Amino acid sequence: MKTKELRNLTKEELLQKEKALKEELFNLNLQRYGGRVEKPHMFSLLKRDIARIKTILHEKKQ
Repeated sequence: MKTKELRNLTKEELLQKEKALKEELFNLNLQRYGGRVEKPHMFSLLKRDIARIKTILHEKKQ
């Protein structure tokens, strides 16, 4: 997601989005250890999106 889109979301929506992304990352890790990852590029994309959300949540906290 774009940073501008994330900044328009509320804190609750950001937390829900972060939870969903973490679940998706967990499922990708299961596929990795199962030996069948269809989209290996998704690891870095998901990690970046999670980091963006955490950064915006930290900014809103201050």
